[in-house]
Amino acid sequence: MILRLSGLEALNITPEFGFVVIGERTNITGSPKFSKLILAGDFEGALAVARQQVQGGANLLDVNMDEGMIDSEAAMVRFLNLIGSEPEITRIPIVIDSSKWTVIEAGLKCVQGKAVVNSISLKNGEEEFLRQARLIRQYGAATIVMAFDERGQADDRQRKIDICSRAYDLLTKQADFPASDIIFDPNILTIATGLEEHRNYAVDFIEATRWIKNNLPGAHVSGGVSNISFSFRGNNTVREAMHAAFLFHAIRAGLDMGIVNAGQLAVYEEIEPELRERVEDVLLNRRDDATERLVDFAENVRAKDKTRVADEAWRAEPVEGRLKHALIKGIVDYIDADTEEARQKCKRPLDVIEGPLMAGMSVVGDLFGAGKMFLPQVVKSARVMKKAVAYLMPFMEAEKSAGAKPQGRIVMATVKGDVHDIGKNIVGVVLQCNNYDVVDLGVMVPAAKILETAREKNADAIGLSGLITPSLDEMVHVAQEMEREGFRLPLLIGGATTSRAHTAVKIAPHYGASTVHVLDASRAVGVVNSLLKEELRSEFDKKTRQEYERLRQEHAAKTKKKKLL
Repeated sequence: MILRLSGLEALNITPEFGFVVIGERTNITGSPKFSKLILAGDFEGALAVARQQVQGGANLLDVNMDEGMIDSEAAMVRFLNLIGSEPEITRIPIVIDSSKWTVIEAGLKCVQGKAVVNSISLKNGEEEFLRQARLIRQYGAATIVMAFDERGQADDRQRKIDICSRAYDLLTKQADFPASDIIFDPNILTIATGLEEHRNYAVDFIEATRWIKNNLPGAHVSGGVSNISFSFRGNNTVREAMHAAFLFHAIRAGLDMGIVNAGQLAVYEEIEPELRERVEDVLLNRRDDATERLVDFAENVRAKDKTRVADEAWRAEPVEGRLKHALIKGIVDYIDADTEEARQKCKRPLDVIEGPLMAGMSVVGDLFGAGKMFLPQVVKSARVMKKAVAYLMPFMEAEKSAGAKPQGRIVMATVKGDVHDIGKNIVGVVLQCNNYDVVDLGVMVPAAKILETAREKNADAIGLSGLITPSLDEMVHVAQEMEREGFRLPLLIGGATTSRAHTAVKIAPHYGASTVHVLDASRAVGVVNSLLKEELRSEFDKKTRQEYERLRQEHAAKTKKKKLL
């Protein structure tokens, strides 16, 4: 079947059309340049980014304005209206991309031609899914359907197939939605992370795509291609090779379109042969050591004899330096001996964790944030940390049995609507290592459950986590409920989309007790100690409130100058 879309010009996507490129750089969550322009109110500069995507060969343009510190609906409307005045850009169809339905609908009301919604899913159940689908149909748009249901994101072949099949039946049989206007996104997930359960992600996507094309007549398949290579953020050569090789295999399985950086797609046949082999070993899960071999290539490792000399050199450093080096390089060979040496130097085993181990992990976090370490390397670092902590656990347990009590109890949860929990889990482990009792409620946890558990467990603090933009609104809701029900526990906020500014401006004003943003796991212990220890609490709370008031005033000043900030 033909997928008929349009901007100022018609775009008829037939089997003979070839791969459809959806330009990705007008996405505030994925493009630092575009994000900076929008946050600064420079919409003319943002239009230039859109123009570059069209000139680079984009067939559709993905527009996303999901950012906690702006009015996303207003930003979407303003940008789409500006695009509408630029014939060179608006000649191609627009993909209205948001995690918030209100933003999607605002975009649908002002976009020209036949657009694509990105996206809807079964996350909130069939009733809401069908309601949104019928509205999309009324607006005359096509839609991307994520492989996501009430249980969360589909991460293996069978779950992808089950969810897409169920959604297809609902759309075609109950919503009278044309099959040709359905575009499934079976979730392109990151590979080469160093985690065993992620090894088959690319194969699962490719095989699910093949099944959809063979069994769901008329439906199309899309995906966010750059997700596949996130492990190698900072190494464009490897990332572009991964994208090209992945597309080569996925398109052959039936992938119709993908969100990519138009103009920066490598040619499969031109990938350096050794790199292509190592990339495909990872993509197709052909070798147990595929990730390690690709990391080695990415780092352009020196000759073995030189590496051996370097390895011997770091062993001569003081134990603190050796632990730091082991964490950064992911070396477990000497970790027990070095951890024991550090324990002998410290008064308590916990001091080893709070001192050299956390110092090393802090460096790892900084390097990853700067794009100087890859995700599989961070996972290896975490394994070294875990091994060191495991070595120290018997000594810490002995301290507990000798009378040491937990320093406090923290209830933690990923908020309702969000299934991401890696960061939360790391924070939980770090707090437990520091003698805190952690009650982890998991993911997609409603506010009522969080507060009920906090009361039942007599918690000393509540920690909220989230990755996607709608989680920010849910965190505000939790804060409001805590205030309404008279809670006075400290509230900790964390996750990739959160920030000090958002916490200060959007969350803290709704809750009278301490509300603190925690940047990452390495800072969690210090923040919790400062909030729960009586001798530190008052001064820490005072400084935090003063800082957040300053951030609110700065935000208010910017708001007067810019309508969207």
